[in-house]
Amino acid sequence: MTQAGTPGDTSAQAGAEREAPDELTLAAEFPAPTKAQWRELVAGVLGKSGALPEGFDGDPETLLASKTYDGIEIQPLYTSDDAASPAGYPGLPPFTRGARPEGLVGTGWDVRVRHAGADPAQLNKAVLADLEGGATSVWLRVGGGALPVGSLADALNEVYLELAPVVLEPGEEYEAAATALLEVFSDREIPASAVTGNIGADPIGLRAATGAAHDLAPAAELAARLSSRYPGLRALVADGLPFHEAGGSDAQELGATIAAGVAYLRALTEAGLGVDEAAARLEFRLAATADQFLTIAKFRAARRLWARVLEVSGVSGAAAPGMRQHAVTSPAMLTRRDPWVNMLRTCVAAFGAGVGGADAVTVLPFDSALGQPDGFARRIARNTSAILLEESKLAEVIDPAGGSWYVENLTDSLAAAAWREFTGIERAGGIESVLDSGKLAGELAATAEARRKRIATRKDPITGVSEFPMLEEKTVTRPAEAPAPSNPDGLPKLRYAADYEALRDRSDAHLAEHGARPKIFLATLGPVAAHTARATFAANLFGAGGIEPVNPGATETVDDVVKAYSDSGATAACLCGSDRSYGEQAAETAAALRDAGAETVLLAGKPGEYEAVAGYVFTGCDALAVLTSTLETLGVK
Repeated sequence: MTQAGTPGDTSAQAGAEREAPDELTLAAEFPAPTKAQWRELVAGVLGKSGALPEGFDGDPETLLASKTYDGIEIQPLYTSDDAASPAGYPGLPPFTRGARPEGLVGTGWDVRVRHAGADPAQLNKAVLADLEGGATSVWLRVGGGALPVGSLADALNEVYLELAPVVLEPGEEYEAAATALLEVFSDREIPASAVTGNIGADPIGLRAATGAAHDLAPAAELAARLSSRYPGLRALVADGLPFHEAGGSDAQELGATIAAGVAYLRALTEAGLGVDEAAARLEFRLAATADQFLTIAKFRAARRLWARVLEVSGVSGAAAPGMRQHAVTSPAMLTRRDPWVNMLRTCVAAFGAGVGGADAVTVLPFDSALGQPDGFARRIARNTSAILLEESKLAEVIDPAGGSWYVENLTDSLAAAAWREFTGIERAGGIESVLDSGKLAGELAATAEARRKRIATRKDPITGVSEFPMLEEKTVTRPAEAPAPSNPDGLPKLRYAADYEALRDRSDAHLAEHGARPKIFLATLGPVAAHTARATFAANLFGAGGIEPVNPGATETVDDVVKAYSDSGATAACLCGSDRSYGEQAAETAAALRDAGAETVLLAGKPGEYEAVAGYVFTGCDALAVLTSTLETLGVK
């Protein structure tokens, strides 16, 4: 006989089941918060930090909102009131949630490694090491000073091409590259139906890089000839990297890339293919950046845009192919200084691309900005995907960001902005026309300049370069990679950190010539607690330009400051202290430092308060201008 409520009491169990709630509300024991309460708490925090303007009576979230380079406003909080339009279902148009109904579950994304070496034996060794270490496909740059087209077979020696697709980056030599690759397949007796990969023809990308016209017809005709015999082999790439590396925003990159895809679609149909078959010959290459959520939204939005293009072109429903996406971690975000931080940038970028549903992901090695990556860097790059796929199980959930009010809104906004960019290009005559006229270059340059200003003021920080620089880091060198096709008339290839790195190069040259870096003395005023924050800020700022900060610690009197300055060997100084200590000591200390030989005296603090005392360095100042001027004052060429 059992007691009520024990495992043997089935009636008690049935009663409990009848009483079980239909929904489990995890916060049921807590009062439901309101947005008004959240605003009140936010206003309190902003008030304590000094970020709430005096007399401000608006919504505090407006002070926390930010804008992307496309003008998309990012709110600090999203709720069910911000629900976006339905995103559909995975595997069905508009493919926002993925091109396949099963997502990447069970397979993960294609771990694609890039190689641009010219020596076939060394390249073959590196390719085999990558494949044995977890890579699943190979991206090879051929021709134009990289791997000779005639050496393709040697570079692919012992590579199981049935298992590891090959994607080429052939530049102008795509016809010869296609012939050489297909000969390798033939020699290996691989059936035409089993051939996969991509020839990589991209006349529009060449036009963007060189400014010279490259006819689309030969590439389209090649794709048409290959399509019936090699159904699994793509022939064309619509590459967004040239627009991204020229400084473009996410919407500009998407709009131009979709426009390139449309141009290829037209050329392929003129070569005799149907729209659906033409779309199946294309792959799209897009940059993945360290902005995690924008990257997620970019790949989701891109599929929606391409689905709309195909719908307008007469292909929709079950017959519509989803966009084939190849994500590449942004070359523009990679740094030459403190390159180890690039491991973190590329990890976040790969995460964003994977969550966004990219079919293939290339993690560029952390030393790619320096030249040809070494074996260690390649290992870390491929293991980045391995960690995300095998240990983090990132691909085991279909569209993991789907349903997030923030991500869905960001996807909608980015898709709308990119569609405006695309339709603007089409109204101007298409991608080739806006490249030839310089219209697109001008628009990309305007965004690049806006980005440069934000980087110069450190509103867009670059860790290890503009923030937390390591002046004592050992220089990392790599053999140079063969330059890609380029021309002054083509789009530029920019790196965000380049301006700061140029200043560091000047500092290195000074160190090599004089045995010491240019120095600046941090004249700390008042107790430690009063000067630490501004001294830390100033040390980071000057270090970003290769100027070594000399911090003596606490100095009680003006005489102490002057003595420490004289012992430092510096010829410039920056006052660091509280507003109170500035009011009491700044003028006297600045005058004493000038008398002691300081060629320039700056002050870390709010502008406009001590104009007669010193120049200013402050949060939001043009750090590049300050650093350039200081280096010139110190005689650093």
